[in-house]
Amino acid sequence: MASPSLAPTADPSRTQPLWVMLLALLSGFALSQAYRTTTAIVAQGLQVDFGLQASSLGAFAGLFGLSFGVAQLLMGIGLDRYGLRRTVLAAAPLGIAGAALSALAPSYGWLMAGQVLIGVGYSPAFVACTLFIARHFAAERFAFFSGMSMGVGGLGLLFTGTPLAWVVLHWGWRAGFGVLCALSALSWLLIFALVREPAHPDAPPRLAQTWGQALAGVGALLAMPHTWGIVVLGMSCYAAFLSLRGLWLGPLLMDRFGFSLLDSGNVALALSLIALFTPAAFGRMDPGMHRRRAWVGNASLLMAGLFGVMAFLHHGGATVALMILMGLLSGYSILQYSDVRSSYPSELTGRALSLYTMAMFLGVALMQSLTGAVGAWAGARGMEPYRVVLLAIAAWLALASMAFRLLPASPLLKKR
Repeated sequence: MASPSLAPTADPSRTQPLWVMLLALLSGFALSQAYRTTTAIVAQGLQVDFGLQASSLGAFAGLFGLSFGVAQLLMGIGLDRYGLRRTVLAAAPLGIAGAALSALAPSYGWLMAGQVLIGVGYSPAFVACTLFIARHFAAERFAFFSGMSMGVGGLGLLFTGTPLAWVVLHWGWRAGFGVLCALSALSWLLIFALVREPAHPDAPPRLAQTWGQALAGVGALLAMPHTWGIVVLGMSCYAAFLSLRGLWLGPLLMDRFGFSLLDSGNVALALSLIALFTPAAFGRMDPGMHRRRAWVGNASLLMAGLFGVMAFLHHGGATVALMILMGLLSGYSILQYSDVRSSYPSELTGRALSLYTMAMFLGVALMQSLTGAVGAWAGARGMEPYRVVLLAIAAWLALASMAFRLLPASPLLKKR
């Protein structure tokens, strides 16, 4: 196993140091981060060009997460059967095609088709990075390197802040998708040129199982009682923050407080800058497997409370400050990945991470779609939609936090 120093070894199966290959893989994850948060910046343009209501906008934002999550399971099996490099290189062109289709979309339906392609194309992006770390870096440093990787991937969030807002302001939302398409093609070339998978004894034998056997293995994970607490909270924490950052941030600040598109982009940029550092910080503060679940449960409950407070805030500066606080807290989600890794034996790590990531993005799709419908329902009844949306997110996250506390933990955490 590679040492934490990241020094290259004499393994002839690769020509690049581990950190170079990881950075190349992270370029794909950064693009994935960018695509999942574009709606907050392009929402106004989409509403003008296609006459979208809040429910349609929520469905558009949620479709990335839905297609990403549904494809996650198959991509996880593909990562085990065909390897990280081949799976990522085969899937990413779908995302590139989806970005091009979105830039050229003549109607809302074509725009939705582009979202499906993007979601499927980038579905293996982060799991490929976490599996690479799990297989080739020291186990006790998993949380730190995963957090650092999450931070590097946050560069994609930076682009969907002020830079994308500036592009959209001057050339329109279609140009934003065009730039993302070009960056995606460059990422594919980097992965093709630089990534070679080192041999590792813990990696599963290629093609050792049929697809049916692999799917049955995922079913076995769901039969384990502790999986459900992980899945329920996994469907809620990231979904809550991404629903704010990726969907409602721009409309809320512009409609409730009169912010300009560029002002909203600056707030999104600030949250993205925070996202570069907080996962690694929480990874460094990882309290260990026996106290980690309590940290995750408490942090998620606190985040639910902050959403509830924001629902009743009617001061622009205080709302922005609260968003910044939520951004600082959001880094705790990296501890959930560490919890997943500690809750299953090593031979199930890849599938467990894929299942958890699938749960995350199905949660994103459900929450963004649901909050879009809730916002439309509230507006039709004369209520302020953002208050109802934020309260719905707070309630969802609070209930998931309680379920995580009450459902059983992994027996492995009790043995170690």
